[in-house]
Amino acid sequence: MVSTSALDFRIPSDLGQIEGIVAQVVHRCRECRFDARLLSLNVPVALTEAIANAMLRGNGEDVAKEVRIRAEVSEVRLVVEVEDEGEGFDLDACAEDPTTPENLAREDGRGLFLMRTLMDEVVQVEGSSHVVRLTLRRR
Repeated sequence: MVSTSALDFRIPSDLGQIEGIVAQVVHRCRECRFDARLLSLNVPVALTEAIANAMLRGNGEDVAKEVRIRAEVSEVRLVVEVEDEGEGFDLDACAEDPTTPENLAREDGRGLFLMRTLMDEVVQVEGSSHVVRLTLRRR
């Protein structure tokens, strides 16, 4: 039997809120004995990028708008959904490779690349253009 632990947060679009949320998710993953490397790099970087994107891009830095973060942690995997109150976007249309010569000098466009590199799966939740789901399997 797989034990699952859930976390659910609603926070204003304030970048200062991200660190505490990430710390709680990492702590819960540590309790489920996720690999230390995943907890020092993959989870914090990918989750920070997802929440920051929701605040900056999705909610347009409007502190009156909230971001909801739902995380389910088990001995098998971490699944996090990040939801903003913005207009939504097409995740696949935003998937430019920042390592190509024409994108190297750009200052944006690396967040989604990092999330996809560090997580096992990054998808837009079906039926919603403003919820992104990140999945990381325990190794």
